[in-house]
Amino acid sequence: MWDHEIRAMASTHCILAASVFMATVLPAVLVPGFSVYGTHLLWIYCVSGTVVAVSVAVFWLLGITPPTKKHTVGYKLSRLFRSCLYFLLSCIFFHTVVVLYGAPLIDSALETFSFAVLLTSLTTLRCLCVLGPNVQAWIRVFSRHGAMSVWDTCLQITVACTLVGAWIGAFPLPLDWDRPWQVWPVSCSLGAMIGFLTGLVAAPAWIHYHRKQLTYKCK
Repeated sequence: MWDHEIRAMASTHCILAASVFMATVLPAVLVPGFSVYGTHLLWIYCVSGTVVAVSVAVFWLLGITPPTKKHTVGYKLSRLFRSCLYFLLSCIFFHTVVVLYGAPLIDSALETFSFAVLLTSLTTLRCLCVLGPNVQAWIRVFSRHGAMSVWDTCLQITVACTLVGAWIGAFPLPLDWDRPWQVWPVSCSLGAMIGFLTGLVAAPAWIHYHRKQLTYKCK
C-alpha cells in the first residue's frame, strides 16, 4: 500500500548514509591530520553540516516537507525563521540535558555544545523537514499511536535509534581504559552516529515488513 513511500524513504536514507560517509572520508583526504578521534570537533561539524544540507535538499525535492498554506514571501521567511529558532532551541535543550546527565559544565562547554548540535542535526532537523515548525505535530508523532504516515513512523524509529545510540555511547566514558575514543564526547558522538545509521536501515525495513499491519488515521 505504501510501496512508493517506502522506496522513496529507502532512497533518501541511502543518500543520507552516503553523505555521512563522504563527510568522514573527504576531509580525511583533503585536510592534513584529520581524524575522527584527533580532530573530533571538526568531524562533528562536517557531519552535522552535511546532514543538514542533504536532508533539507532531499526532503524538499521529494516533496516530503509540508507545503505552506500561504505563498507570500513574508510567511515563508517567518517559517524559515521559526525553523532556525527551533534548531537553536533544540541545541540548547540537548546541551542542557547532556550537562544534567553528567557532562562537564564549563571545562568542555564547546565539546558539549558541538555534541548537542550533532544530536539536533540527526533528530530535530528531520522533524523540521517532515513536520515543519509545528510543536503540536511533533507531540502527536511521538505520543503513543500518534503516527499518521510512514514518514511519522520513520521519525519515531530514527530519532529513537539516534538517542539510544548516544546513550549507549556514554557507557565507556567512566571506564579507566585510557583510550582516545573515551575522550568526551567521542564515544557518545560515534554512538549517536551509529544509532542514526542503524535507524536509516531499520526504519524502511521495519515498515516494509509490517506494512500489512500498519493502519493510520486520516490527518
